[in-house]
Amino acid sequence: MSDASSLTTGARSAATERAALAALLTGALAIAFAPIFVRLSELGPSATAFWRLGFAIPALWLWMALEAKGTNRPRRPSSLSDYARLTAAGLFFAGDLAIWHWSIRYTSVANSTLLANFAPIFVTLVSWLVFKERFSRTFLTGLALALCGAVVLMGQSLKLSPEHLFGDALGLLTAVFYGGYILAVGRLRAEFSTATIMTWSGIVTGLALLPIALLSGESLIAGSAGGWAVLLGLALVSHAGGQSLIAYALAHLPAAFSSVSLLLQPAAAAILAWALLAEPLGALQAVGGAVVLAGILMARRGSR
Repeated sequence: MSDASSLTTGARSAATERAALAALLTGALAIAFAPIFVRLSELGPSATAFWRLGFAIPALWLWMALEAKGTNRPRRPSSLSDYARLTAAGLFFAGDLAIWHWSIRYTSVANSTLLANFAPIFVTLVSWLVFKERFSRTFLTGLALALCGAVVLMGQSLKLSPEHLFGDALGLLTAVFYGGYILAVGRLRAEFSTATIMTWSGIVTGLALLPIALLSGESLIAGSAGGWAVLLGLALVSHAGGQSLIAYALAHLPAAFSSVSLLLQPAAAAILAWALLAEPLGALQAVGGAVVLAGILMARRGSR
């Protein structure tokens, strides 16, 4: 390969990586709206989680169908192994949503949210132990810094007590499931398009959440047009939009770095709650958000 060809290929790779990073951060911001939608929802947490998928799947299916009619038709799942891996991704995400909603019942929202965002720890450990990836000291320092920033961000609302131990354990288990989802999607993106992964895994997630919502005893019917609009926003903005952007990015960025970047979500959620719900935003939270951003930037430097 000539020097000119190498430079062209490198420039394209760098441009693709920048686009993937922009998609990842935009996806994190879109997901930051999810707690706002959940707070505004007229339904219970389990029913709201079900409609997150119920309204997203038709939009994702349409996207996949249009993609199949294009000139560059992506590969479709065809074997039992393909469907098993897509099912695993869907079940990981169903576990993430269901367990996180249950954790809120037994601990504070702040504890649950913070512990659920510990997913980068599990993604990094599995990537190292199972997939034999190696991480620089700069990346690990950035990971630790971003996690410390998340703790500072939630610090004023945290409640540490023996009564919350079960709920805190569920919050940590949420992080395990979301870490599994990130790793599963990252591996699937080497073979399938974003639309294919989001549609098939979303169907599995929705089917898994439906019995949970029914057994919870919560109503599945919103009482007003505004209630349905909130559910539609959650489905299209946070799931079909945010999660799809993250799935796209995982084809071009390391899963461990991507999981660290998603710590932008709690910082953005705190700002949105302040702007839209008039929840207080103190100086300590601002410092925590700045530390999260510094950690993400350092992890980025360490993962090049």
